Amino acid sequence: MTASIDYGSYLKLDALLDLQVPQSTPEHPDELLFIVVHQASELWFKVLRHEMDTLITALEAFDTMRALLAVQRINVITEIIAQQLGALDTLPPQRFAQFRGYLGSSSGSQSAQFRAIEATAGLRDAHFLAAIAEHGAPPPEVQAALERPTLQSLVLALVAHEKVSLESLYTGPGPTPLFLLVEGLLEFEQRFARWRFLHVQLVERIIGPGTGGTGGTLGAKYLARTVSQRFFPELWETRRAFYGA
Repeated sequence: MTASIDYGSYLKLDALLDLQVPQSTPEHPDELLFIVVHQASELWFKVLRHEMDTLITALEAFDTMRALLAVQRINVITEIIAQQLGALDTLPPQRFAQFRGYLGSSSGSQSAQFRAIEATAGLRDAHFLAAIAEHGAPPPEVQAALERPTLQSLVLALVAHEKVSLESLYTGPGPTPLFLLVEGLLEFEQRFARWRFLHVQLVERIIGPGTGGTGGTLGAKYLARTVSQRFFPELWETRRAFYGA
């Protein structure tokens, strides 16, 4: 135990609270909120990536219970990230327009951590890869995520290791830890999609559905295309087949 460490020094609060630097001149009263929401998202992205690493380690070790606990935490964190967008619902369009020009070419699509989360989860489709290529070579964390096995492939390997099938998880005598793990992953995808949807709604409300985003993006039009992206298509197909849809 280090007696010299207190709350402020442990959390590096002096440095942390110096990181919010509005660019507007004179400083716009709403820019601080805009910065904090996005910085907080990046901090939660860091935790989410850490927990996804824990999940991958557990799946590679065929440790179902540890993986299940990791997914439960991942789902709570994803919900927190989605909920904090509500703070920006209080930003009227005309007030955002007053400092939007000071953002330069910055865009949420440039978040390397967010792209790494998508790649770790399993996105590999052409639309996703094209979005990454827009800004040049993938950042190291995104490239590393692209080179890892997808979560779906690791889950399927775990199912095979347990000598069962995805179908049997739904037709067996009752919920098993492996069933709860699969359902937890589907919940993660749905919570992530909900975050995307809320983001689309927020952007449309503030800048309009057809307005281009900062950094040359398509704004809400681009975001709307991402809502239907799937991390676990094979897991979803099993459920569809089970219900005979």
